[in-house]
Amino acid sequence: MVLVMTLIGEILNFRRGRWLLFGATAWLAGVANSAVMLRGDEPPRAPAAPSSLPATPQIRIIRGRSGFFERLPPRPPRDQAARAEHIARLRLEYAKPPQNWPAPLIDAGVEWQELGLLPSQPVSALDVPLEPKRQLGRLLFFDPRLSHSGQMACASCHDPDLGWADGRTVSFGTGRLSLPRNAPSIMNSAFQEAFFWDGRASSLEDQAIQVLMNPDEMNSSPEIVIQRLSQLPDYGTAFQEAFGTSEITLDRVSRALAAFERTLIGGRSRFDAFLSGKSAALSDEALSGLDLFRREARCLNCHHGPLLSDKRFHDVGLSYFGRSYEDLGRYRSTGDVADSGKFRTPSLRNITATRPYMHNGLFELENVINLYNAGMPTLVPKPDQENDPRFPKKSPLLKPLGLNPQDVADLRAFLESLEEPRTRFRPPKLPGREASPVDGAAADNFSDPR
Repeated sequence: MVLVMTLIGEILNFRRGRWLLFGATAWLAGVANSAVMLRGDEPPRAPAAPSSLPATPQIRIIRGRSGFFERLPPRPPRDQAARAEHIARLRLEYAKPPQNWPAPLIDAGVEWQELGLLPSQPVSALDVPLEPKRQLGRLLFFDPRLSHSGQMACASCHDPDLGWADGRTVSFGTGRLSLPRNAPSIMNSAFQEAFFWDGRASSLEDQAIQVLMNPDEMNSSPEIVIQRLSQLPDYGTAFQEAFGTSEITLDRVSRALAAFERTLIGGRSRFDAFLSGKSAALSDEALSGLDLFRREARCLNCHHGPLLSDKRFHDVGLSYFGRSYEDLGRYRSTGDVADSGKFRTPSLRNITATRPYMHNGLFELENVINLYNAGMPTLVPKPDQENDPRFPKKSPLLKPLGLNPQDVADLRAFLESLEEPRTRFRPPKLPGREASPVDGAAADNFSDPR
């Protein structure tokens, strides 16, 4: 994209500090960045309809202390008759199998999968026999005695009533310490390949151990876990059934937790019903939002496949480099400057049940859609940052969209269709709970082996 910009000086007072608004005229050269790349295992599709965005849009550059946004004017809305015709056409096109849906707008070089139903639950060889390990993992997941304080369980940050997240901006750790990141949902984690926002764990087993041992989180130790569980005969029986002997080890604890978490799978949303052939499951607004998601809104570049995630890491401009909320994401775990500012693409399944959003939990859904509509912030280095190799570089997949209010409402309606029906998940009765309740001062009944 080649931008030839005519600056119109106008200074605005905008929230924090003084922001400059520049009117700009942009001429688009070439369409290489909007090329469609089809998967090799898919039949050719009909060419995508031309985008309804104007060929020479007026772009506003909104500058702030750390960077700028590019905003396209909202594209003209359809009148009632045109919208009815558009929805009728979409009903016909999306009644076909997904492989025959209209060709999406995908940038060149993006390896993508069509949206679809979740596959069958994957069962690791480590999970066999599955049911005894799942039952043991369920007990351990809700048991606060795994933590040093005796007050914090896995379910403290991954509550089934809150979409297996915790509904907080950032989670609380040991001693009510505010942790640096928002707790992602663990639903459908069986299909993930890396865990935590920065991908520092390569398996659910590894993820469980890291949380248990993290001094800011559950602040536990192998000695604490083994000693406390060994005091409870019912746990010995559960380990016997799951592993063949009653020996309790940290490795077995992590394997049982992972076996339980791999069974937390969705797939009962209205969108899943639509994919299964129930066309009425999506409202007109949600259907229009699905088409936007795949095309003009450009979401499919990163949120594709049955999980609605490419499982990769991207910089979306929210690293807050050099500011109070700075978080360099994957760089903190890999040390590779190319990873600076990158975070894992979250799954969008059940997204409306797991607010707030982004790695720092600072945004609501309306904020997120508006940010993406503006192409996300582009950071500009300050003089003392110009030669810093860690300075984050925003993903080139992010571009201003020019969606109008009806588009935004439709896109939100589609995201809402991804929500799972509310089900009550009762925490299990924990071994020895009646004899040794771990709440308040009762936590002191357990000695600290450290």
